[in-house]
Amino acid sequence: MPADTNPSGDIFGGWLMSQMDLAAGNMAGRVSQGRCATVSVEALQFLRPVKVGDEVTLYATLRKVGRTSMRIHVDAWGRPRYSDKAAKVTDADFVFVALDDEGKARPVFDSE
Repeated sequence: MPADTNPSGDIFGGWLMSQMDLAAGNMAGRVSQGRCATVSVEALQFLRPVKVGDEVTLYATLRKVGRTSMRIHVDAWGRPRYSDKAAKVTDADFVFVALDDEGKARPVFDSE
């Protein structure tokens, strides 16, 4: 939306990063079957701008599962509204930790 842009009409990087965090968080919750929190974002580099009206598609891939953490890679692709050609706009690795009901780290997979 226009409120999410700079004066040139480019979407703010923070908006795109938040959408990527939501995509990675959905995967982390499904994998761990519970609450998770983002602990780091690595190697985020913006390759090209996203304009108002562009369609943004996010692809999340589980890269690694540790005892309490998960590394999820997210690719973001943009497609101008009236085009059939999409281009990669950014990617990053998101690290999540699985949390228990008290907000403390817990194993990703229940041993029961």
